[in-house]
Amino acid sequence: MAAKANNKQKAAVKATANIDERPVDRYFREYEDAHQDRVNKIIHYVCIPTLAFSLFGLIWAIPFPHLGFLGAYNGYFNWASFVIAIAIYFYLKLSPIISYFVLFILLGFSYGIMELVTWQQTGGPVMRLLCVSAFIPSASALLIGNSREPQFAANGLNIKSLAVAPAYLLNQLLNKLRIKK
Repeated sequence: MAAKANNKQKAAVKATANIDERPVDRYFREYEDAHQDRVNKIIHYVCIPTLAFSLFGLIWAIPFPHLGFLGAYNGYFNWASFVIAIAIYFYLKLSPIISYFVLFILLGFSYGIMELVTWQQTGGPVMRLLCVSAFIPSASALLIGNSREPQFAANGLNIKSLAVAPAYLLNQLLNKLRIKK
């Protein structure tokens, strides 16, 4: 009986919260509700940035046509440039502050990828292989962590959740730094 009353009370609180709730707050609440396991949260804090960086590097590695008007900037404009534009647009609609931080993070990723490409050109390992070697374990760890969640068994993989995860982690960091979004 007490459990039913508690569930009804939680539903009433959620219904009241939905009146003035921004879409970003609803996404973060849904994401947090689906990620309650402590071990899974730790896995997410480590693996979401690693997965994002490696995926960004893999997209960077997709051959892009040579465009003469870009001149010396041909190597810097590629498919990852479109990912940056789309990500910033998506996150800007959610929260301008988060989109600014995402932009700086993606610029940092770009710098890191360019350094890996330079290292590759001077005899280092192939950049896309480094990205694959980071992608596979981080994606596997995330799947293992998510399998610990009861809601994951019911819902499975969710594309929206993949887009919200980096923003959610950034939101957690901004909350700890007391930066208002």
